[in-house]
Amino acid sequence: MDKWIQIKVTADCKYLDDITAVMSMVDNSLMIEDYSDVEKELDGVYGDLIDEELLSRDRTKAIVSVFLPELRSPAESLGFISGRLAELKIPADIERVGVSEEDWADSWKKYYKPIKTGKRIVIVPLWEKYEPCDGEICVLMDPGMAFGTGTHETTRLCANLLETYLHPGDKMLDVGCGSGILAICAAKLGAESCFACDIDPNAVRVARENIEINKTPNVRAEVSDLLAGTEKVLGGYNICCANIVADVIIRMAPAVGEYIASDGVLIVSGIITERAEETVSALAENGWTLVDERRENGWFAGVLKKTASL
Repeated sequence: MDKWIQIKVTADCKYLDDITAVMSMVDNSLMIEDYSDVEKELDGVYGDLIDEELLSRDRTKAIVSVFLPELRSPAESLGFISGRLAELKIPADIERVGVSEEDWADSWKKYYKPIKTGKRIVIVPLWEKYEPCDGEICVLMDPGMAFGTGTHETTRLCANLLETYLHPGDKMLDVGCGSGILAICAAKLGAESCFACDIDPNAVRVARENIEINKTPNVRAEVSDLLAGTEKVLGGYNICCANIVADVIIRMAPAVGEYIASDGVLIVSGIITERAEETVSALAENGWTLVDERRENGWFAGVLKKTASL
């Protein structure tokens, strides 16, 4: 019998729609608890039929829960949720229900095996042994509680596109780096230098550990609120990955071009297909043209170039 784990997010009611949107990217089967209108909804109900416990709930808070089997890698889902809420600047309490604290980090590892994301890159868990075939590039990962193990569709889509669009000697920017997986992939594909940033200090700590594990000293990871602390390079980055969420990509659309070379490439993902058109339109309004795209299991990844350089 599968073991189910509940990821429970509690926050102010005003953030309910945004939290629901983020959680729905993990799974559409959500449980939402919102007691802000409980008195209005119960108006006219006989008092003795109203549960006192219901009336005592905090009306200012909303709770959104998602239930996942262990084989879905709950640790990665947790990293995804916490990272996206941080990027949206939503203060929230995130709980794990259904597994003990000491078992949480290891409970899913038995399901996490080497994953080939494209023609060359293979993401290998640190605790697994893997003998690469000719031409394969191994990227070792210990994701901890950060997002990015290669199991999520958005990570695989971006890694695949990096194989196609990154050239040896390129300078790469990874916005919302999570575990550092994409920047490390870029370095192993031949990038000259990679700047990886994330708003979550825990993610940056994990990324730095993975940089050391993979012996890729040309990758630098720093804490940054989107592009606020991003290091600019002479001539601009040749390639930029933003595997975040639609709202955050739209928010950074007016500024991202300042960091990318005139003939550079922008890869965006973390976008559900229903919001792909909206996201691409926002980027088009800021001088970007979609030149390639990938879709998998309801997720969208796009490749864009500056309109003037086409």
